[in-house]
Amino acid sequence: MYCNYCGKVIQDDANLCAYCGLRVGGVLARKRLLRPRIGRKIGGVALGMAEYFDMDVSLMRLAWILAALLLPPFGIVGYIIAWIVIPEAPQQVTAPSAAAEQRTA
Repeated sequence: MYCNYCGKVIQDDANLCAYCGLRVGGVLARKRLLRPRIGRKIGGVALGMAEYFDMDVSLMRLAWILAALLLPPFGIVGYIIAWIVIPEAPQQVTAPSAAAEQRTA
C-alpha cells in the first residue's frame, strides 16, 4: 500500500504513514451501546444489546427472560439497572422542507 500524501510504500494494515506521520486509512467508528427508540418491546435493553453484540434480538430477549426466571433478583434487577444506565439513542428529527416553510410564512 502507498501513502496518499508522500507516496512511499507502507504496510497494508498501517493507520499512520511511517514517513510523514499522517493518517492514511479511515478508522472505523466504535459502536455505542444505545437503547433504540424504534422496535423495542419494554425498555429497549435487549434490542440495544443485540445490535451492539451483532446478535439476533430474539436470542437476546430469550437470554434476558431466562435470566429473570432462573435468577429472579439478579435478572430483573440487572435489566432495570441496564435500562437506567444504557442511554437512549438520539431522536431522529427531520428538517422541514422549503415548501412547508413557504406555506407557513
